[in-house]
Amino acid sequence: MSKARILVVDDDEGIRQSLSLILKKRGYLAEACACGKDAVTKLRSSPYDVLLTDLRMPEMGGIELLKAARKLYPSMGAIIMTGFGEISTYLEAMDLGAAEYINKPVKSEELELIIKKLMAKQKIDA
Repeated sequence: MSKARILVVDDDEGIRQSLSLILKKRGYLAEACACGKDAVTKLRSSPYDVLLTDLRMPEMGGIELLKAARKLYPSMGAIIMTGFGEISTYLEAMDLGAAEYINKPVKSEELELIIKKLMAKQKIDA
């Protein structure tokens, strides 16, 4: 089995870089994008096992990105991160198949447990 490929999408450079670094240190193949549109371009060129995206971003938010990702990869794992948890966006994310909806700041141990759970479902080495 290969290591999980994770696409981190967040318009906050510090969060994006720190999450990518944490994931890489834990052995994941992590790449990052600053916006949803760039993420869709990456997704079109190569599959990922997990999409880790911020909810609120300019131009294309996490829900819109998740919808676009689902069209390309219906079974890809998805995790929505937010600093502004709302019931309506939580329900929409879950309806679109997001595995988790987590609050920022993201705890690395919590994130790794979620990724391992997703990878076990997909039979990918976490």
